[in-house]
Amino acid sequence: SPTAPVPRPRCPQDSSEEPAAREPRLRDTPEDICFEATANAIALHPERPLLVAGDVDGDVYLYSYSCTEGENRQLWSSGHHLKSCRDVAFSQDGQKLFTVSKDKSIHILTVEEGRLETRFPKAHGSALNCVLPIDHHVFATGDDGGAVKVWDLRRGDAILEARQQEEYISAMAVDGNGKILLTASGDGTLGVYNVKRRRFELLSEPQNGDLTSVVLLKRGRKVACGSSEGTIYLFNWDGFGAASDRFALRAESIDCMVPITDSIVCVGSLDGVIRAVNVLPNRVVGSVGQHLGEPIEQLAVGPGGTLLASSAHDQKVKFWDVSALRSLVVDDYRRKKKRGGPLRALSSKAVGTGEDFFADLRDEPEEAAGGGGDSGHSDSDSD
Repeated sequence: SPTAPVPRPRCPQDSSEEPAAREPRLRDTPEDICFEATANAIALHPERPLLVAGDVDGDVYLYSYSCTEGENRQLWSSGHHLKSCRDVAFSQDGQKLFTVSKDKSIHILTVEEGRLETRFPKAHGSALNCVLPIDHHVFATGDDGGAVKVWDLRRGDAILEARQQEEYISAMAVDGNGKILLTASGDGTLGVYNVKRRRFELLSEPQNGDLTSVVLLKRGRKVACGSSEGTIYLFNWDGFGAASDRFALRAESIDCMVPITDSIVCVGSLDGVIRAVNVLPNRVVGSVGQHLGEPIEQLAVGPGGTLLASSAHDQKVKFWDVSALRSLVVDDYRRKKKRGGPLRALSSKAVGTGEDFFADLRDEPEEAAGGGGDSGHSDSDSD
């Protein structure tokens, strides 16, 4: 059941005789949030400065975050899951929270108190891996065996069940109308489902490596999938059978990916670096930030697309300012540049050359090169 955070013990110098405290310092981004176990899954509230995290012990935490130093607060925690919490998502209205677990259960909690409102204990035959709210009543889940279910809360049951993919469902995305559901799988395929007609439509050809992520770009006309081999595969909306383009990053893997604008995504990798990548024209723009040497588990974007959160194996959630990416235009022109140089830092917190990145960004963005071996399906769950 939800527990209130333990109050911080008062320090001896907290006495009332102390002169007025200095003004709290404002930061560019909120301070890191540290956890006792690795947070597999994070999500940022669609309207408010709230972060939810699910960890490998099955615990779920809600935090409020702030750019004022010392103002991050744990609001509640919930220990309902028996095994690792694999994914978390806010409902579209921001009032409910969906969590799925290795214990095969789906939980729906209230955001305000963390109260368990709805529970599907044996929702799938295999460990659950991802959850995606589609509208106020409908949501989708995917498991380790390649099964996908679409649920309707009004009926309290699944309205679509299918197992068309051979390996774990790693990520899901839906179009703006809530009609077409896309599922990325460890078997290298992209699955397409028609939610309105409650049926499976088609599978793409298998790509190299596991498909780890799927996002819509270019006003829904393009779909980008990340792979464990460090390649982004692009599909046309009306041509899911085969990839229309591919783009190999100089990264060990692409383990997670979130869209920042219609053309720019941030990708997290095994090497701990978060890269900003422009799609069509395909360029690695630079490094947004990093968890040094710690694989990135998940990325989440805040309201307005100006703040990025990342979780990694260092048991921290870090925040990155990505507001400058929203006004960035990467054109087709590029000067000749020596390949293989270091990634440019996109913020003061990103490790890089220390130069002012934006001064020459439009002229010579980082050129991507092929590379990276197959990372396989990394599961940091503890039983």
